[in-house]
Formats: sequence, C-alpha cells, structure tokens
Amino acid sequence: MGMKSNTGLSMAKRIELWSVDRLMPYERNARTHSPEQVAQIAASISEFGFVNPILVDSGDGVIAGHGRLAAAKDLGLNEVPVVVLDHLTPTQRKAYVIADNKLALNADWDMNLLQQEVAGLQLQEFDLDLLGFDEKELAGLLDPERIDAEQAPEEPEDVDGNVETDHRCPSCGYEWIGKTTAYGCTAAMA
Repeated sequence: MGMKSNTGLSMAKRIELWSVDRLMPYERNARTHSPEQVAQIAASISEFGFVNPILVDSGDGVIAGHGRLAAAKDLGLNEVPVVVLDHLTPTQRKAYVIADNKLALNADWDMNLLQQEVAGLQLQEFDLDLLGFDEKELAGLLDPERIDAEQAPEEPEDVDGNVETDHRCPSCGYEWIGKTTAYGCTAAMA
C-alpha cells in the first residue's frame, strides 16, 4: 500500500476485509448521515453488494465511509472491505475527510442522459427508490413536462428584464443563466 506508481502518484494496491468492530469513526467528521440516508445506503448495499470500500488509516481510523460503516452495522455485517491509506500524513488525512465528501458534491448531472437511464430502469421494473432520489425528483425525471402548481413560478422575478440572473427549475433542477422573462426548461414553460 502507498507505493508509488509509474506516474509518481501514491495509490492503494489492495482491498482488505476488516472487522466492523475494529473500525473507529473519525470523531471530528463534519459530514452527517441521517437515519434515512443510512437506510438508503443499507438498501444499496443489499441490492448491489458492498462495492465501495471504507477508506481507513493504518491505526484503524475511518477516513471516508462513515455512512457505509453505519449501514454495515445496521445490516449486521461482521466484516467490510477497506482500503488502507497509509501513505497520508496526519494533515492529509484530516483534509481528505473533507475533500472526499465535498468533491463528490461538486459533480453535475447530464439531465437528458439521467432521464433516459431512470426511464429505462423504470421500464425494467427496477426499484427506483434504490437510486437515492426522493419522490419529487423522480417525478421530475420521469415526466419533465409535469410540474406541480405550487412549484411553478407565477411570474418572472420583478427585476429589469435585461438583467441576466441565475435560475433553477423547481421541477427538474435544470439551471441556467438568462433574462428573467425567459425560462430555460420545458417543465417551467408548461
């Protein structure tokens, strides 16, 4: 572990199985996991298997995967897959606890592809609840033309029509920058 690859970057070389009781969550982890989210993670593990190892340091401390550890405990698992990141300094470990969570949040969706994939899974009668979207999000993905009356903007924002501002469709989440009198999403025009 922690060996340099031919590119000069450190990387993990293997996955190990460790006892759940051996793992010590990082007490200063700023990321929280609600019981509902832990249940979603547990459902995902039940459906797909434990496919995303917990990242740990050589002192048994959890660096990333606190939600997966909580889900494993809820499922009654005795062992979980881990990757030991023994090449990180103590400062790098602290920073990675934050970076691992934040970097994942910085990603966006290709809404057209996402809608196609979710619709395809629905046609195959896959349990869409396992994807992690709530009911409103799924409804917007499966029928982007549908928008609930309480979500639809009654009028554009009361600002100069020549001012370009940020907008977000309350139905599908599509974001655009434009004039307040123009909507960038077909769901918002319905």
